[in-house]
Amino acid sequence: MILDAQGIEMSYGALKVLHGVSLQVAEKQTFAIIGPNGAGKTTLFKVLTGERLPSAGTVTFRGEDVTKAPAYQRARKGFGRTFQVSRIFGELDLKTNVVISIETRLRAGGKSVGPWWKWTPAAEVGREAEEILERFGFARSRWEDEAQYLSHGDRKRLEFCVTLATRPEILMLDEPTAGMSRSDRREMTQLLTRLKADTDVTIVMTEHDMDIIFELADRLMVLNYGEVIANGDPAAVRDDPTVKRVYLGQGHQHA
Repeated sequence: MILDAQGIEMSYGALKVLHGVSLQVAEKQTFAIIGPNGAGKTTLFKVLTGERLPSAGTVTFRGEDVTKAPAYQRARKGFGRTFQVSRIFGELDLKTNVVISIETRLRAGGKSVGPWWKWTPAAEVGREAEEILERFGFARSRWEDEAQYLSHGDRKRLEFCVTLATRPEILMLDEPTAGMSRSDRREMTQLLTRLKADTDVTIVMTEHDMDIIFELADRLMVLNYGEVIANGDPAAVRDDPTVKRVYLGQGHQHA
């Protein structure tokens, strides 16, 4: 297993948000976490990525206990993370956003990114940034646009580019299509499908759009009030009576 969390508990003061949550994610798998609002999905994400330390339980990455490792250390070990509200450098252009991510990865690996006095990135860094932007649908004419003027869907796509530029081994996606139009959601789903086909990256995601979940997920876990009520093959989880009652709704159908 690339990621193994056991007995995760999390409290905010007297409020207990997670109650002994356990999950295992296999290499190259797309693992989805769903549940109603307030189920604890984002809190679990924060624990898995090191933004929050759990009150109890353990998180293991490739056999190494990272329970107490902060987010930046987990990023160096291979975690990539996107957020419900995209985090990008709005005042910088699209290409520079991706270049910064590539240079950060190289520096963390002890590699040179070129002379400190040069304003432009090293040629190979620039080419990699351009390849990533092209791969995710940003035309060359837009590379020098300031990121703050992007649409919501394009901001999410740029954040995705920035995250992938770190070459993560496991990609943590918290509501990757939140707030997107139907066409943007479809485009993001196609990008994720291509990513699964073209790379070995493991994906852990939360998502409210159930059509996307059932299209992408290899395994599905359902949270309700901080407890796991189902975990397994998406088709089996979809047909689980408890899941239908508390989340999908009685008689809910998917194509």
